[in-house]
Amino acid sequence: MNLHEYQGKEILNSFGVRIQRGIVAHNHKEAVDAAKQLTSETGTSWYVVKAQVHAGGRGKGGGVKLAKNLQEVESIASDIIGMMLVTPQTSAEGKKVNQVLICEDVYYPGESETEEYYISVLLNRETGRNMIMYSTEGGMDIETVADETPHLIFTEDIDPCLGLLPFQARKIAFNLGLSGGALKEMVKFVSALYTAYIKSDSSMFEINPVLKTSDDKILAVDAKVSLDDSALYRHKDYAEMRDLREESPIEVEANAAGLNYVDLEGNVGCMVNGAGLAMGTMDLIKQSGGEPANFLDVGGTANAERVEKGFRIILKDPAVKAILVNIFGGIVRCDRVAQGIVDAYKNMGDDIKVPIIVRLQGTNAIEAKQLIDDSGLPVHSVVEFQEAADKVQEMLA
Repeated sequence: MNLHEYQGKEILNSFGVRIQRGIVAHNHKEAVDAAKQLTSETGTSWYVVKAQVHAGGRGKGGGVKLAKNLQEVESIASDIIGMMLVTPQTSAEGKKVNQVLICEDVYYPGESETEEYYISVLLNRETGRNMIMYSTEGGMDIETVADETPHLIFTEDIDPCLGLLPFQARKIAFNLGLSGGALKEMVKFVSALYTAYIKSDSSMFEINPVLKTSDDKILAVDAKVSLDDSALYRHKDYAEMRDLREESPIEVEANAAGLNYVDLEGNVGCMVNGAGLAMGTMDLIKQSGGEPANFLDVGGTANAERVEKGFRIILKDPAVKAILVNIFGGIVRCDRVAQGIVDAYKNMGDDIKVPIIVRLQGTNAIEAKQLIDDSGLPVHSVVEFQEAADKVQEMLA
């Protein structure tokens, strides 16, 4: 689950990570009130207005701007709220901005001793350990740094049994070229950041930039945070931070129906029980010359209601030209799944305008195939993987 910047900063602050302070606003009046409150609390007279969307590169799209007085705060907030923000990480259509974060200005006028760094915490899948990735090139796209100056990117793997050790935090600070008070502050920052990552059950924390001020304070100016969905049951307060407006409406609907669904960009919808079989089915679709339009795991109870809901969700995608149903009947009997498919098809009637290929294997697979073949419906029943691939290819021709 992705979070907005202001939500990520709330989590960081709760674990003792120093942040650039800010207040979220949903309209221009709230933005002005937020700026006044920041002035009274921090003394800032300049403000940074930041669009809150789940996408990076907001500044490049005009979603991050500096305001030098309250009139500019009101004007900029009015322009940003409601706009369709297009960044390198959004579609060509962009994302609608529903709120902005009004932040204190931490780049003091005339200050020349500030430095920006990049720090992220994530899982290193090659080693199976958490990793801190960091660079002196803060404020830039880390992908660009990796391509053009890879020697400026450092990594530190963390032993899951020992956690982040003090010498590792000091090593990170040294590699960033810090000394004295700034080094001590960075050690505290990195340690608190890693604690926040672990205790919030996150899959990624990306802070870009991390700022060193002229008085050697270290703080997070931005925060890109992804939480592990599987651990949200342990964090009810974090689960409430979910902004459904930022997610695919189809995925939200599927999730509400208890279906594991991921929207893709292909032309063949797939309905499967089990994540492993779903991955194999997507390979099958690719082999047939098609492209998977989605990942849809209906789980172990593929009854008529669940199958019908799956069909309706898949068919919301106008790019879908065929649907492949691939079910292995272990606990669930194939004949019950087949009956569910038949009943769902009859309930939907003319709503189904694309061919459906069904492959059922496992308990009562023979009876299931017979049931579908005898239904009189335009549903193509197959037995083998290759047969399914050939049939998909035929339907797309």
